[in-house]
Amino acid sequence: MSDNVGLSTPRGSGTSGYVQRNLAHMKPRDMAAPYLPRADPDSLRHQPRQPDKGLLEHDRKREVEVKVFELRDKLEEEEVDEEEIESRCDELRKKLLAEMEKNQDAGRRGGGVGPRRNFKMHQVHELADAKIKESERLRQALKISRDYQEGSHWRRQEERLQKGLERDADGVKGDGKRERERDRD
Repeated sequence: MSDNVGLSTPRGSGTSGYVQRNLAHMKPRDMAAPYLPRADPDSLRHQPRQPDKGLLEHDRKREVEVKVFELRDKLEEEEVDEEEIESRCDELRKKLLAEMEKNQDAGRRGGGVGPRRNFKMHQVHELADAKIKESERLRQALKISRDYQEGSHWRRQEERLQKGLERDADGVKGDGKRERERDRD
């Protein structure tokens, strides 16, 4: 073999001795940070992925059309007149679209929660929408304000501690009167 690659001789190895490149090998990345550092602290907070409203609307309309097509298929098997099929399908479509609008309006007002659906992995926009609604319900149930920031309690506690340390440092620097007054009380 050339360049000391592979077997010195293929004899007895059960192979032809042909050496291939490893296409699955991944070169190590440089150790730089994968994301650019951001100075804005708000950018470090978790922000849920916003669903694409157009795709959600498309999927809802698609569900309506699937039900309409099932009705059409059933009526065609029963050999119903074409005009009758069209009218029934239009009625069902209008009814389902009106129902869909009513459910959307109830969802916007925070009314009907609706049944908990099991989403498939490819339904990322539906998952994101359901997660946002669930988070909103939880926030309302726990009475958490919209402008709440994670860790704000600890920040306030740290600020109080710093102020206390500064006051203590001022008291030590003085002539000791403040400390004596505190001891008397």
